[in-house]
Amino acid sequence: MQELLQRFFQASAWTMQTPVPYSPFHLSLTALGICAAAWMARRLAAGRRKHVLFVCGLILAASELYKQGFLYYIVNGRSYDWWYFPFQLCSVPMYLCLAVPLLSKPEYARARRTACTFIQDYGLLGGLMALAEPSGLMHPYWALTLHGLCWHFTLIFLGLYCAQSGESDREPAAFLRTLPLFAACCAAATLINIAAHPYGNADMFYISPYYPNEQIVFHRIALEIGITAGNLIYLTGVALGGFLCHLGCRYCLHSVKTLPDSRR
Repeated sequence: MQELLQRFFQASAWTMQTPVPYSPFHLSLTALGICAAAWMARRLAAGRRKHVLFVCGLILAASELYKQGFLYYIVNGRSYDWWYFPFQLCSVPMYLCLAVPLLSKPEYARARRTACTFIQDYGLLGGLMALAEPSGLMHPYWALTLHGLCWHFTLIFLGLYCAQSGESDREPAAFLRTLPLFAACCAAATLINIAAHPYGNADMFYISPYYPNEQIVFHRIALEIGITAGNLIYLTGVALGGFLCHLGCRYCLHSVKTLPDSRR
């Protein structure tokens, strides 16, 4: 079985020169992906298609399983690298999309809307920020590079779809209801970082208590004021970014709705 899986992943291990951030490859593919995500979100939201979130969750889960297998068999020589454990901020929308069918009963309506608001705010934030600073998405393999880019295009699609379909809440106060979920995810990430520390360099949510934050700007802050304080500032910045995405969705959709028919 191990040899069969090795051959399966080896068959798709096409190498490439690691793309340079902000190169024509990165910029052109990013522009195309964002436009495609926005167009698809608008089309599907207008059609009120069912099961969009769950299907996207399945697609993301399948692609993540492929990525984990590729890393294990091709990149890391059959050893597991905890750095790539799938529980970053950009991974959470996958789990929420898969959980949507469990929240279909009327008594879970508020929980479902909170989950969709989280996808709208934090998923959109994660997708945009990763594409804006794409060094972690660029690999010497086509499979991993395209996986990273397409994953974040999908996050942008999900965020815009939730906003336009009415699955999420866009009132400013609704953002507050996502904060307990965000805090729970941060707590889970911290537990994983601590539990996995003896086995590797797990850094879920980039808030490891053992290493300075790896994100640009926040890495320098952590070096200056300490890891714990730096992590708290980073999480505050993430929450603020999620709120700005929340307001952005509300403002943009409100502006579209108020345009005269001749300008739509």
